[in-house]
Amino acid sequence: MLSMRLPRVYPILDSTTLAAHSISLETAARAFLDGGASILQIRHKAHWTRAIFDEARRISILCREAGATLIVNDRADVAMLLDAGLHVGQDDLAPRDARKLRGPDAVIGFSSHSAPQLCAAGGEPVDYVALGPVFGTQSKLHPDPVVGVEEVRSCRALLEKPLVAIGGITLENAADVIRAGADSVAVIAGLIPERPTAQSLRERMEQWQLQLRAIS
Repeated sequence: MLSMRLPRVYPILDSTTLAAHSISLETAARAFLDGGASILQIRHKAHWTRAIFDEARRISILCREAGATLIVNDRADVAMLLDAGLHVGQDDLAPRDARKLRGPDAVIGFSSHSAPQLCAAGGEPVDYVALGPVFGTQSKLHPDPVVGVEEVRSCRALLEKPLVAIGGITLENAADVIRAGADSVAVIAGLIPERPTAQSLRERMEQWQLQLRAIS
């Protein structure tokens, strides 16, 4: 399996967070793609209604037109129907089973929350491993313990695959996380302005791109 090259910014379209700001998944997806995103993850923890699936299908078309990679969180069946990548957690479908379903070419990511989990993930047939939460996060009802920037630095040496840091990452702390060895930072709330519009979402994405591009 060839090592994939991840962009510095990995936007996550969390349906609960976006709904709280009266922003649709599709509006956010279009804005982030217009702002230069080359990967997007759809994270929908509630029931997948037909309306949500239809919206995800429109997002998959937008990603294909933009040459961006689409990832679906948790749901291998939805990922298969959309011909998208898949991200699984510690309690989801096992990575090896996910690979059997999605085949050799699909992008598969795997979450970890500690050094032992990360080391185990390194031996799985996945394209990247996520580690977090690096900082405190509001996007999960029962978050795992915070790992901190130094744990990112320590774990970088334990993993050959691309490393995605996640959890409470903002414009103010993202540079520290990248310098600690993360290849990419997955961001939810940090990409949403206080009063989001399609234009302000695109501008926020552009701001992230500019700031992280400058990190050596």
